[in-house]
Amino acid sequence: MSVTLPRKDVGRLFKAAEAAGRVGVARKNKAVDARPAKQGEIIITFIKGEGEETRSKPARAGDMVVRNRCPETGNEEYLVAEANFRKLYQPGDGKKASAAWREFRPTSIEVRYFIVGEQEGNFVFTAPWGESMIAKSGDAIVQEPDNPSDTYRVAGKSFVCTYEILTKPRGG
Repeated sequence: MSVTLPRKDVGRLFKAAEAAGRVGVARKNKAVDARPAKQGEIIITFIKGEGEETRSKPARAGDMVVRNRCPETGNEEYLVAEANFRKLYQPGDGKKASAAWREFRPTSIEVRYFIVGEQEGNFVFTAPWGESMIAKSGDAIVQEPDNPSDTYRVAGKSFVCTYEILTKPRGG
């Protein structure tokens, strides 16, 4: 039996969390592995213990497949568009993680975030790339400060594993 989750406006939720003092600042700080995507390739992001998180649109030339280094989440993979990848990551120590994968380090872009609470419950929203994304209690909703339309979910375990908190929310 499947359950239909409510669809919510994540921008409106973010504004409400901000008004309640629940928004902090964080940045991704853990190295990742990445490889060039094959044109047309679809990446399905699986979170260990949760299942499918997202399914990408077909990759275009220059897009990259990124793999988090987070055993707690199963080292999930996701597709990043070429322009976003160049903005978000820089080459790491030059070592290859394997024949296909190379290390990259986050560029330390700061994002605003709030943690989905019981008051929001589990819900569905439209991610910036046009796909439906499920948010669950304990997940982080992150937003680039200079681009509020770039708001997406980071699984709770992944957020804890790959981000550092720079400013904690001031309220509950």
